[in-house]
Amino acid sequence: MIINPYGKESIDFASPDAVRVFNRALLKAFYGIAHWDIPADYLCPPVPGRADYVHFLADLLASVNDGEIPRGAPVKVLDIGMGANCVYPLIGYSDYRWHFLGSEIDPTALAAAKAIVQSNGLNKAIQLRQQSNPKHILLGLLEPGERFDLTMCNPPFHASMDEATKGSERKWRALGRADPKRKLPVLNFGGQSAELWCEGGEARFVTQLIAESAHFQHKVLWFSTLVSKASNLPAIQTALKKAGVLESQVVEMSQGQKQSRFVAWTFQTKSEQQVWRERWARKS
Repeated sequence: MIINPYGKESIDFASPDAVRVFNRALLKAFYGIAHWDIPADYLCPPVPGRADYVHFLADLLASVNDGEIPRGAPVKVLDIGMGANCVYPLIGYSDYRWHFLGSEIDPTALAAAKAIVQSNGLNKAIQLRQQSNPKHILLGLLEPGERFDLTMCNPPFHASMDEATKGSERKWRALGRADPKRKLPVLNFGGQSAELWCEGGEARFVTQLIAESAHFQHKVLWFSTLVSKASNLPAIQTALKKAGVLESQVVEMSQGQKQSRFVAWTFQTKSEQQVWRERWARKS
């Protein structure tokens, strides 16, 4: 615990270890996850913000289902770049009983997520798959006949490790912890290179995801991804138009002082969306 700038005790969110312990407690108390851990230095994001993304996506599905959130195994979700923490599938299954496929390029992260899934007896609800080609996101990942109601993604936000480090320094200042006498981690919330940055940064990753999504327009109802930087939205909107998307939404989210958003898009017409929803009535 630390004393925050308001003189009250608080979790030290600049410490990945503190966030890891906090996440473990939240996942156990609210989602029934008895066993959860990740390797040192892997991304350990706070759970509440991740839960918001899942719940907003539930509302998106409800919008084409007469206001009712579809639940259970018929709802299939693809978590792109799931990470070692496996947080989205854990929350989505616990709250809505959705079934997940988590993709990942890092074998260490994949092994950690597999250990979480197995130790909690969730093998039937959460499947894992390695993307063997790091240059691709969706291409080469999906199998014939697979359909997904949603895709979700927490993309690498930065264009370089230097940019990621500077981003952490800004977060420390916002947390009131920029104390030169205190040794702080290089990256708050931890994270490996593929989790934090890629060539071209967030804009490049998301625009590539949009371009690849056009190849699977009849296999997915709603694609989505987090977007950290509002300044990237114009380029993303241009990519959506170029890909031939029929409908898109930018959904704003907030946790305390943190502002974030996700972009969702579909290639399905309104009538096709109504036909698609019939899948949710099936028993599995």
